Amino acid sequence: MKPLISKKLFKTLANKYLVAFMVFSVWMIFIDDNNIFFLRKNVNKLKEYRVEKAYFIEKIKNDSIRLQEMKVNAKNLEKFAREEFLMKKKNEDIFLIIEK
Repeated sequence: MKPLISKKLFKTLANKYLVAFMVFSVWMIFIDDNNIFFLRKNVNKLKEYRVEKAYFIEKIKNDSIRLQEMKVNAKNLEKFAREEFLMKKKNEDIFLIIEK
């Protein structure tokens, strides 16, 4: 019985189309420049970039609204300058509280 199984196995493995397919598959999965590991890494990067894109779009919306408020009202502009750039009036002290 054993010689019969090994002959069938040898016949199957000797099929030139099967061998070509197996060589092609190994080449594309492990050896090629665009192998499966490279593609997986790029897919993960793409997911990260999409999250960053959503974050920055939201940040742009918020900053646009804030900019429009500053253009409309001078008090908002003064408030922004005092908070962000630590600007002060004459005879005024600024105390910074740094949270950790």
